[in-house]
Amino acid sequence: MKRIITVFLCLLCLTGSAAASEEEYLVALTFDDGPSGRFTRRLLDGLEQRNVPATFLLCGYRIAQYPKETARIIEEGHEIGLHGYSHAPMNLMDRRRLQKELQDTLALLPKDCPVAFLRPPGGTLNAQVRAVAAENGLAILSWSVDPRDWEVRDAAAIERSVVDRVEDGDVILLHDMSDSSVDAALSIVDKLLEKGFRFVTVSQLARSKKIAPQPGKSYGRFRD
Repeated sequence: MKRIITVFLCLLCLTGSAAASEEEYLVALTFDDGPSGRFTRRLLDGLEQRNVPATFLLCGYRIAQYPKETARIIEEGHEIGLHGYSHAPMNLMDRRRLQKELQDTLALLPKDCPVAFLRPPGGTLNAQVRAVAAENGLAILSWSVDPRDWEVRDAAAIERSVVDRVEDGDVILLHDMSDSSVDAALSIVDKLLEKGFRFVTVSQLARSKKIAPQPGKSYGRFRD
């Protein structure tokens, strides 16, 4: 009898270990302010080599400036979100200006390009921004990990700031506006892949956690 119990306990432990090893950690990389020419091209090259998707929150004026890079982002399967047209603080705009910021940016994208999220520049929000986002069918995308790469400009420090604290379901905020940010982003990808993380777009992350983002509502991370 003791032998049977011992075998049963061993099998139970093995089953538990297998389940733990199969646990998947998902995270979304997001890039603000682009596209930005050679920095975006370098980033896309690196993501393509690693087969990693990301979510790009684009500015309208930069889409107009870099249409080829915008087209490549879409063609390579990355997700597109809005970051306004001018990158001006949205909480200081009236309703008419807000609508124009969103509509002018959407007009630069292919009609069949799905857009589910708005990230106001700097995360500036008020009731009017939420209302206009809702009218345009957009959820508000915030973030849960921010290494302030636009300010730090030290790739190793940016990488450590993310890798040391990222968890399953996090949304990482980065920018494709400098070599240090691109270097850090690709190093972050490599380190987190080694740790067993899998990269997905924000929409994929939400679906995996059985969350349906609602227009006008804010989301900074996605947990079960």
